[in-house]
Amino acid sequence: MSYNILPKDGIAGLKQNWKSDLLSGFLVFLIALPLCLGIAMASGFPPIAGIFTAIIGGLIVSPMMGSRLSIKGPAAGLIAIAVAAVADLGQGDAMLGYKLALAVVVVTGFVQVAFALLRLGRFVDFFPTAAVHGMLAAIGIIIIAKQFPVMLGVKPEASNPLLMLAEIPSMFANLNPEVAIIGGLSLLILFGLPLVKIGWVKKIPAPMVVLFMAIPLGLVFDLSHEHQYLFLDHHFSLGPRFLVTLPDNITDGINFPDFSQIFTGTSIKYIIMFALVGSLESLLTVKAVDGLDPYHRKSDPNRDLLAVGVGNTLSGLIGGLPMIAEVVRSSANVNNGAKTRWANFFHGALLLFFVALVPNMIHQIPLAALAAMLVYTGTRLASPKLFKETYQVGKEQIAVFVITVVVTLAEDLLVGIAAGIVLELLIYLFSGAKLNSLFKLKIDATELQEEITIKPSESATFANYLGFKKCLDNIPLGKKVTIDLSGMRLIDHTCMEQLHHFEHQYPRTGGSVHIHGLEALRASSSHPLAGRRALKKQKAL
Repeated sequence: MSYNILPKDGIAGLKQNWKSDLLSGFLVFLIALPLCLGIAMASGFPPIAGIFTAIIGGLIVSPMMGSRLSIKGPAAGLIAIAVAAVADLGQGDAMLGYKLALAVVVVTGFVQVAFALLRLGRFVDFFPTAAVHGMLAAIGIIIIAKQFPVMLGVKPEASNPLLMLAEIPSMFANLNPEVAIIGGLSLLILFGLPLVKIGWVKKIPAPMVVLFMAIPLGLVFDLSHEHQYLFLDHHFSLGPRFLVTLPDNITDGINFPDFSQIFTGTSIKYIIMFALVGSLESLLTVKAVDGLDPYHRKSDPNRDLLAVGVGNTLSGLIGGLPMIAEVVRSSANVNNGAKTRWANFFHGALLLFFVALVPNMIHQIPLAALAAMLVYTGTRLASPKLFKETYQVGKEQIAVFVITVVVTLAEDLLVGIAAGIVLELLIYLFSGAKLNSLFKLKIDATELQEEITIKPSESATFANYLGFKKCLDNIPLGKKVTIDLSGMRLIDHTCMEQLHHFEHQYPRTGGSVHIHGLEALRASSSHPLAGRRALKKQKAL
């Protein structure tokens, strides 16, 4: 297949690619259905709220979005903020907290639209890589802590994620056996199926295999009726509370926001958190999906942020969760052969069709199976491999990573990522970087016929990369570009990573990139993208 001819957009794209987009949309729908339900319940929202979000993300947002292949919907990365918003705003009244949180979602959408109109999408590159990864790892740990007891059928005593993790041994001691069987088998399938090397098996969405196992087991254990059973001389209770609850009619699930507390400090705090973290996650996903796109198309981050903002406002108005471009479903969309935005549309349409016509089937899904899916998602966000990879990049990176994780778990996401940023800046100052150079990069650019030389000096860090990026983005296509780093005192991992992307992406335009001067800098580790500092003889100059 040739990737030189780009797929068309709009109705022409539908006519050209409807078969591949419909197939991909269907496969993504199979993954999205259980995850939307699980994410909503883990967020303190009704299960139908996650479906509403994905439907709006597919049917309404897809024609507007600036990316071609990302899937818009609820995401595990916002669970920690959503569940905290419901608890803090409701003060013990879950339904009140939910409706007040909906108002926060609505206003968050307006804030994101403002971000887009101010063209702030570029600020996704401001955040240091280690702090972003630390934030996502902390979210993963929170998800694991919150969903583990649901998977085992027990009620934890603590509410703090760290204390809940400490309770895991007692959770196993007091688990509900039949619920735990469903949860344990679900987790086994999710971890085990990707290890199967058979080609056709690898194409089957693991969440759907989980449902095909969990629903029949739920019927065998009679979860739909309240009863008790005896196991090893202990009585355990089961009933509908261990199953997904959905309204008989999809319109009965619509709830409207309560704006009575929208100007309180608590609401404003969560508006800021949803807007910053949601926008950051969404734009990072779009950027990652662009890297997977076989046609090498580049998304418009501000247009995508505008579409997400509109989607969030509409979602909050009818009772849905906040949405972002979600990485797991987006990656599956690319891998399943999607060509255009219509794949996202089809995924939303299929969710609407399924929930409207067969809600009773969804009611048979055990909560333990959904919790297992979220625990699996949490382990991917907080994978030990991520800790190892961050350490390999450099000791300063693992320090920033760990402090972001710890402070996020102890406080919240905003404080956590702020702590990571401050620590990274302090490390650079103690490494000899000048304070003013951390935020403003000096760049000399010269052009001679078809050759362009970019020579930055002093320090290139995440905090001043936006200026560097603007310079790189303004380079005409098809040139011979030389980036001379010999005059640098310091270049951090985030900038090394971005330069690596530029070095591989720019040649696709017909030009070339050569990076010189790295031999004059000492890497903090053997990793090719490790941060680098000037050698001592360079510092003396």
